[in-house]
Amino acid sequence: MTLNIRFLGGADTVTGSKYCIEHDGKKLLVDCGLFQGYKQLRLRNWDPCPTPPKDIDAVILTHAHLDHSGYLPLLARNGFEGKVHSTSGTRDLCAILLPDSGHIQEEDAYFANKHGYSKHSPALPLYTQQDAKFCLQQFRVEKLNIWFQPIPGWKAKFSSAGHILGAASLLLEVGGRRILFSGDLGRPDDSLMTPPDAPPQADTVLIESTYGNRIHPSENVNAELGEALRRVSARGGVAVVPVFAVGRAQAILHSIAQLKAQGAIPHGLPIFLDSPMAIHTTALFKRHMGEHRLNDQEVQAMDHVATMIQTPEQSKALVKRHGPMVILSASGMATGGRVLHHLANHVGHHRNMVILTGYQSPGTRGASLASGAPTIRLHGKDLPVGAEIVQLSSASAHADGNQLLAWLKKMPQAPAQVYVVHGEREASDALRQRIERELKMRAIVPEHASLWPG
Repeated sequence: MTLNIRFLGGADTVTGSKYCIEHDGKKLLVDCGLFQGYKQLRLRNWDPCPTPPKDIDAVILTHAHLDHSGYLPLLARNGFEGKVHSTSGTRDLCAILLPDSGHIQEEDAYFANKHGYSKHSPALPLYTQQDAKFCLQQFRVEKLNIWFQPIPGWKAKFSSAGHILGAASLLLEVGGRRILFSGDLGRPDDSLMTPPDAPPQADTVLIESTYGNRIHPSENVNAELGEALRRVSARGGVAVVPVFAVGRAQAILHSIAQLKAQGAIPHGLPIFLDSPMAIHTTALFKRHMGEHRLNDQEVQAMDHVATMIQTPEQSKALVKRHGPMVILSASGMATGGRVLHHLANHVGHHRNMVILTGYQSPGTRGASLASGAPTIRLHGKDLPVGAEIVQLSSASAHADGNQLLAWLKKMPQAPAQVYVVHGEREASDALRQRIERELKMRAIVPEHASLWPG
């Protein structure tokens, strides 16, 4: 019987990861992500799912980031009734991320309707907070390195991917084949997470390529961040730091705690974390000790280095404060969330700074800022960019091209086929060429919605 992989997302782009495995009349979805970035990609979220949700028997998540999990509420609302298999860390993070995503979409729709800048009347959320809470009932936690059956006769096993809390690679055994999904792979030298496990033997591999065409610099994030914060502090400015609530916010807090302890930045420099989601995620590091590099003392320092901003009223009060200060706020690519209000207030003044801390997907405000755009569009208005823009080159939580190759090279034997996914075309093709040239493995960059044998 045939075994096919349908690439419903995460192909031709770094976002919207969805891989549908089809065998013997059954369908399994590996990851269920939202499309982000360019408008033509975001519009795909509104299209009917190419595989009807009611026909999907199970979902397996590699990790909780919204480009891997954020479509789940819509899938469930539109008829998916199966189980969602994940690690405990991924389940705990999704319980934070998904309702927050629904809440933000409701708020954005409300704001657009109130101020009339949407082309739709009325503007509607893709899904609601209640939709997100509903799909959480379908989660089933699986342990690392223990086989489970997402569908009778199908075997699956997680191994650590080292990217964020709960992040895993997935080995799937079905129809006499072994398919390995890398998920998002972390860096072996990450400041928070432990290195990814070596890959098991597989016939087919799907490997991410976010940084497939890049090599991380040798400089560490503390050196880069410390220099930027000393500079903005000396001139009394405000540093707005868009952060991913899961992973990046905690990494930056950990770095700031270390810098203050070392006297590398002023001990009295006010730090604010304005993201309830990031605050809740930071608390999870205490619950998942042993799944990351930090000890009790380091977790405590990370938790106490910033003033935690919970309510909208507290967030609005930050507007009245003058620098120097540092505001960490989601989202990491400035696509939504409270960071938009802080950017609107501070991006125009030359004394201030915007610090970009991770990958900026094309089509996002973060990517526009990184490229040196003279204006940024916020709440329907084009605002001039006067602040200094700093992009930390050493803060990524993704493996670079060399590290991806090193991971793949650890397989006991070469797989029959490698699919290069989760990357922009240039990054994916660069990694494909290196896999073929340096590892002598057969590699393909699949197109969106294409069907390939597993």
